[in-house]
Amino acid sequence: MLVQPKLTKKLTLAAVAVLAGLSLTACQDSDTGTDAAPPKDAASAPAAGNSTAPSGSTGGNGGAATDNGGKGGNGGTGGDSGDASGSDKGSGGGRINTGPCQTANLTITAAHGMAEGDVLVSLKNNSDACSLKGFPGVDLNTSDGDTFSAARSANTPQEVVLGGGETTRFTLHTPPNNTGGTGLRIVSIVVTPPNETHSKTLRIGLSLPVTDGSESGPGVTVEPVGYGKQ
Repeated sequence: MLVQPKLTKKLTLAAVAVLAGLSLTACQDSDTGTDAAPPKDAASAPAAGNSTAPSGSTGGNGGAATDNGGKGGNGGTGGDSGDASGSDKGSGGGRINTGPCQTANLTITAAHGMAEGDVLVSLKNNSDACSLKGFPGVDLNTSDGDTFSAARSANTPQEVVLGGGETTRFTLHTPPNNTGGTGLRIVSIVVTPPNETHSKTLRIGLSLPVTDGSESGPGVTVEPVGYGKQ
C-alpha cells in the first residue's frame, strides 16, 4: 500500500516536467517567430535593391541613347557642309553667264518692214543661252554681181541675251526708189552676226535709187542688234 503513493508522486512530477517543457517550447517558438520577422524584412530589402538596379541600368541605356544623339549632332556638321556647298553654287548671284551667239546656232530670216524700204532681219537662237551686242555686218548683192556694205547708224548698241528658242531683230534701212526706173536691184543680202566671222546669205528683192551714175547703194544703213522695240 506504501508503493502506490510513491508511484503517484512520480507520475505527478513527470507530468509537471512535461508541462514545463511544453511551456518552454511554446515560449521559444514565440521568440523564434518574433526573431524570424526581421529576416523577412531584410530579405525584402535586397529585393527592392534589385529592382532599383535594373532601373539604374535602364538609365544607363538612356545615357547611351544620349550618346547616339551626340552622333546625330555629327549629322548636323554635315548640314554645315551642305550650306557651304550651297553658297558655292550661289556665287554667280543667279546671273546666267553666256557667250556670244554663234552663226551656226542662229536661224536668220529677212522680211520687209512696215516702213517703205526697211528690211527686218530676225535672229532666232536654237541652242543654249547666248548674247549679242553690236552691229551686224550686212553686204548687199546686186543683180549685176556687184556687192556693197551697209553703213552703221549713229545709235548705241545694247547687249541682248537670247535663251533657247528666243528671237531678236535688227533693221536695215534702204532709201525708196522714186526715180521711176528699175534702179539698182538687190537680189540678196549677206548677214554676219556681231562678234562672228561666219555669215548667212538671204534672198530678198529690193530696188534702190541710182544716184550720180553710181551703184554703190548710198543711204543704206543698219541698226544695232535689238535696237528699239525688237
